[in-house]
Amino acid sequence: MTHVSNFLEQLFSLRESMLKWIKRKWKLIPLLDRWLLVEMIGPLLFAIAAFTVVSLSVGVMFELVRKIVESGLPFYSALKVLILRLPGFLVVSFPMAILMATLLSYSRLSANSELKALRSVGVTTSRMIAPALILALLMTVLTFLFNDIIVPTSNRSADITLQSALGRAISTEKGNNIIFSRFGRISGPNPEDEDKGLTQLFYAKRFRKNAMNEVTVLDFSRLNFTQMLVAKKAIWNQKETKWEFLDGKILTLSEDGSTTTVEFNRYLYPLGTGPTRIAKLPKDANDMTVLEAVRAQKLYEEAGNLKEARRMKVRIQEKFTLPMACLVFGLIGSSLGAKPNTRTSTSQGFGISVVLILLYYVLSFSFSSLGVKGTLFPIVAAWSPVFISMFTGGLLLRNASR
Repeated sequence: MTHVSNFLEQLFSLRESMLKWIKRKWKLIPLLDRWLLVEMIGPLLFAIAAFTVVSLSVGVMFELVRKIVESGLPFYSALKVLILRLPGFLVVSFPMAILMATLLSYSRLSANSELKALRSVGVTTSRMIAPALILALLMTVLTFLFNDIIVPTSNRSADITLQSALGRAISTEKGNNIIFSRFGRISGPNPEDEDKGLTQLFYAKRFRKNAMNEVTVLDFSRLNFTQMLVAKKAIWNQKETKWEFLDGKILTLSEDGSTTTVEFNRYLYPLGTGPTRIAKLPKDANDMTVLEAVRAQKLYEEAGNLKEARRMKVRIQEKFTLPMACLVFGLIGSSLGAKPNTRTSTSQGFGISVVLILLYYVLSFSFSSLGVKGTLFPIVAAWSPVFISMFTGGLLLRNASR
């Protein structure tokens, strides 16, 4: 009992020390910035709650209700899935909340002539919106940390929880329609006939419990000589460092057009662990951290899948541009709100925010598609919407400063 009391005393002492430290640091912030930050905190929390509830309801809540009614999903499991999905929707809500909070806060201050009073004593519009940009920058960092550390883990846990609750077989190592290509040296009958190109093309319908099912391998490693291997199952043999194909056959097409077929119960084939690594990758880049996405990109490049590698390059850049939307919306919202003689109600602010958010994400999706297609470089495709929106925010700030 004495140990518990001592622990509680230390805990309360630590709490008091932290509160005193926060108060000291808070007082170091200029009074103008503290006042403006306090004005924004309330609308920010309201906007985060509002956008999260709306997006969560549309994105997952209705689907869970349907599964509870139709598939017998336990209510406790549905609630757990909902909580695990929450961080993914918070990441989307943070930028939108910054836009609404800054727009409402500054428009209300402008309508009450408080910003006009600040201008009369020489405070510029740029100085007025500085706290909004600082708050937006803090939210940018928070969004990145959420998106890179919490969201991938929580999304995977949500999938496992949902599948387990529905009584379906679940494995953390699974995949469907695995395609792996390997490029290398194509040998010929003479040394001068050697060439470089696609040597093997691997396809498996499913990957479950470290086994590939319904596998087909096309071998082009010899010039004018094609071989196709078909098997019910393939397992990586660590001891032999080869793939062990079970219950299949090999079809060989020679240069003269003749075909031979050989059936086998067990056949060892050298291909490497590339197919397994491809199969273990999450299908959605949102379920990957930045480091996992970089490894996935390199793996796709090694496999010769340039389209997937290019798509992953775009998604890696978007891991950084998604949080930057907080800074973009902070600049646009505060510049619009700080415009003289502006008055925006909560409903109007919500409507304006939705329109601006829609325009920004349509722009982002359009450039992202161009990057995946290869029309634009991945870094250009991902960052162009940010720079275009920041430029627009700068024009709005200039207009509000007049």
